[in-house]
Amino acid sequence: HEHEHEHEHRKHSHDLNQKAAFLHVVADAVTSVFAIIALLAGKYFGWAFLDAVLGVAGAVLVARWAWGLIRDTGRTLLDAEMDHPVVAEIREVIVGLPVQVEITDLHVWKVGRGKFACILALETRDDLNADQVRDALSIHEEVGHISVEINMPL
Repeated sequence: HEHEHEHEHRKHSHDLNQKAAFLHVVADAVTSVFAIIALLAGKYFGWAFLDAVLGVAGAVLVARWAWGLIRDTGRTLLDAEMDHPVVAEIREVIVGLPVQVEITDLHVWKVGRGKFACILALETRDDLNADQVRDALSIHEEVGHISVEINMPL
């Protein structure tokens, strides 16, 4: 189970700077190949139109890659990591505490490559302190910064 857990997080954690650099290099290479193909087709077959066609194809390809990168970086910048598997794992740990507790607020965001921070607001009538919650969550090494607020229900 531990191997599956580690694999699942590795699949979701990637360095957006590396991805951007990789896409930049690949986009440069692809558009250069398109330009060479268009030049050769124009010279040997008289297909001058191919320059424009491959230019548009290259632009569409680069735009598609850029949109994916914008979407990924936007999610990070806007703290939209609430669909990441670590959120369900945090909920699972809290539900598994030996006291009856309700999560009234949970916010998780990425703070680094495969590292997350979370803010938890909990309600319980039982004896529970923030250190107990942090200790329970320590099994998830990817959650590095944990803020816990514990309230009594009204």
